[in-house]
Order: sequence, then structure tokens, then C-alpha cells
Amino acid sequence: MNGTALLALDQGGHGSRALLFDGAGRLLHTAWRPVGETRPAPDRVEQDPLELAATLRECAEEAAATARRLGLTVAAAALATQRSSLCCWDRGTAEPLSPVLSWQDRRNAGFMEARAREAEEIGRRTGLPPSPHYGAAKLRWCLDHLPAVAAARRAGRLCAGPLAAWLLAALLEERPCTVDAVNASRTLLWNLHTGDWDPWLLECFGIPRDILPRAADNCGPFGRLPLDGERVPLALCTGDQAAALFAWGPPPEDEVEVNVGTGAFASLALAAPPAERHGLLLSVIHRCRGEVRHALEGTVNGAASALDQVMADGGLDPATAWARLDRWLDEETAPPLFLNGVGGLGAPFWRPGFPSRFIGGGSTPARLVAVVESIVFLLGEILERMPLAEHGVRRIRISGGLAALDGLCRRLAAVSGLPVARARQCEATAQGAARLAARLAAGDAAWPGFAPERVFTPEPDPGLARRRTAWREALYRALSE
Repeated sequence: MNGTALLALDQGGHGSRALLFDGAGRLLHTAWRPVGETRPAPDRVEQDPLELAATLRECAEEAAATARRLGLTVAAAALATQRSSLCCWDRGTAEPLSPVLSWQDRRNAGFMEARAREAEEIGRRTGLPPSPHYGAAKLRWCLDHLPAVAAARRAGRLCAGPLAAWLLAALLEERPCTVDAVNASRTLLWNLHTGDWDPWLLECFGIPRDILPRAADNCGPFGRLPLDGERVPLALCTGDQAAALFAWGPPPEDEVEVNVGTGAFASLALAAPPAERHGLLLSVIHRCRGEVRHALEGTVNGAASALDQVMADGGLDPATAWARLDRWLDEETAPPLFLNGVGGLGAPFWRPGFPSRFIGGGSTPARLVAVVESIVFLLGEILERMPLAEHGVRRIRISGGLAALDGLCRRLAAVSGLPVARARQCEATAQGAARLAARLAAGDAAWPGFAPERVFTPEPDPGLARRRTAWREALYRALSE
């Protein structure tokens, strides 16, 4: 790939970014734009689809301009997005007909609760619990409550599905109505075993088949991305957490990947789906040309989003608070406990309406430390339900924005009893998407393997252990109320 570059587009909850890599996997440029969100009600989280597409396009143009200055041609692009977010749009014009309903949004929880009797069969077909965080409940809400969506449905012009599908329609000159397997699998409408939309699930949730995008492999081609006169083929589309698993090559089965950003995700790649999930998710992480990869996954919905909320409630300047957080993690040795239901309590408990609460007093910095510890404690609950010994798991590999916090990494090592290896490049999502695209274009043999910037070895922390025991007791009491 001499003289060529790869472009990775990453649309996340806090911002859009484009990363430019050369043929050996060296990062040449990063462009980033912040994106907003609105919370019109406690259980609602929305984003502006036009803003997401525009900021992603701006980042792509900036990265492409850098490639031209360096005398490089962008050979291919890859897209990674928030998996469980959903949008509705006009099939012909790509005009959005709804906001983006964030993966954090759980407005239609009552609709999903009414399907509790089908939970076992839903789980067998999808690998997921019947949660309002996933696409089916959001899509049903849009059909029931948005006049523009209902009108487009009657006119035969409606297309609706994961955020990835909307971005493909908005950014590519072909305006496809297509979605990749990873993002399709987070809708509760896609069958893990058949690899396509499931008629029984569509009937269960009342979703018409003809409004859904065509479900495709993660490897394209999906279409062409116009960039200042050039038309760059989009070779790959996937979900953010799935992409992060491939940042340093195919994910090994003897390591757990923990990616901590807006939410926190722990994933264990598997050669074959397990017989039991123990409250975790069975996720598709890649499908290409007949090969399907899976992972056992657990989610913590409130990570950076929970910290942002406590900063806002405490009147702290976010930039100052983030800059000081690692120091506070060292200084605050007796924080309160935090039962973290921000965005809903995720794996392995699955309580979408769980109310967050602090137990004990403390300053705002102490409360922020309590939030970080709640993330670690919830990750501990997830890890205990993974077959770590069976797969010979020897360490945790951590990435994502919050991985930069030494105090979080130390606590995770102490709670898990495993070394925690922090990536040199913490933003693994875009790197993983680019690497998968490189494999399709010319191979990724020249790309670097995982070389940790630092490894945190497990060390006894009696205070942390006591707080974890008290936190667990308080959580299980709250769950039984």
C-alpha cells in the first residue's frame, strides 16, 4: 500500500472523529468534532442525525486533506458507530424523519416489559435480553408516535434501523438502505443463527420487514464516500465495541478486552458460542465472506456518562474535573458507595429503570471516585460470569477514553485479580475499523501488534475490597426491593 492511506470514521456518543493511517498502521492524523445530545426526559437521550453526519463528513474532509498534503491517496474507508442507537429516514432522499434515539435511551421500557414471557426465546434467537436499550423498542416507539415516520411508512418511503444504516445513507453517494451484521444484531430483530432479520421477532415486536435495511456482511463494498472530488470506497462498516476488539489484530481468546468510554464494555472472543450466557450477551463481532466471530459481552451503561452527570450536578467545570480526576482517585481514600443505574443497570442484572443513588456522604470529588469504583465493581460482576479459567484468560486489555485513568486501571486489576494492560493508543475503535479495512485491501501483516504502554499488576487493596463487599450487599438489597 505504498503511497496510499486508510481512513477510519468513528461516530461516538461524545464526538465524531476521522483517523488517517498509512499502510503500516501508523497514525498520521486525527480529526475530531464534538456532538451534542439532549435529554428531554429522564429516560430519553436523543442526538441530531444531521449533526452526526455533518461532523463526520467534516472530519473525513480534514483527514483527506492531510493525505493530499502528504502525497497519499486514500485507498479505502471504514465506519464504526454506536451499535444500539436508531434513526428513521426517507428511503429516497435520506432526509431524517426522527432524532437519533441513543443506545442509552429507554423510553419504551413498558413495551419491552410486556414481552417478558418471550424473554427466553428472544435470547435464544438474538443473544440479547429484551431490553429497551436495543433497537426494536425504539423503532416501535417511532412508528407509534412520530407522524413523519407514519406518513413515510404509508407512502412506502420509510427506512429505519441502526445509526450505521442512516450514516451510510447520508454519507455515501449511492444512498443505500443497508446495515452490517454487527449493528443489525443489536436490534432484537436479527437472528444469530440465520444471520438475517427474523420473521418471529418481527411479528413479536410488530415491525414491518420492508422498512428495515438490507442486512449485509461487515466487509463491503457499501458504496463510495465523496471527498473533495475523490470517491473513496467504504470497505467496512461495524459497531464501535466490535471494532475495538480488532485494533491489534484478531482478538485472542486468552484476553478480555475492556473498552471504557461513554459506557464500559467487557468482551471475551470465542471460537464457538457458549452453551450458557449467565446474564451476559452473545455478540456478533465480525461477519465477512462466510466467517462469523462472536464474543461474550457485558455492558456498564453509565461510565463517562455517569461521571459527566455527577460533574454537572456538582457544578464542576468538566475540563477542570477531568484533568483532576486521576489525582482525586489517589487522594480520596474513603469515598461513598454509588449504585450506578445511569442509563439503566446493564449486565448481568438488566434493570433499565434502576434508580442511581449514593450511600454515604462526601464532596463532589469523592462522589466522582465513587462513580469510578462503581464502574470497576460492575465490571467485576461481569468478569465473574465469564468462563475465564476455561479459556485460560491471563490478562485484561483496556482501551477507551477512561483507560487513561491510572486509578481506574489499578482498581480493575485489584478487583479482577488479573493484570491490566493499557494500550498505547487508547482510542481502539477507529484503529480496529481501519485494521479490518486494511485486511480487506492489502493485508495487515505490517500493522503493529499489541504493545502495552503500561501493565497494572494486581495488588491487595483492603479498603477497596471492603467497599466492594458493602457495595455488592447494597446493590443486591436494592434489587430485591
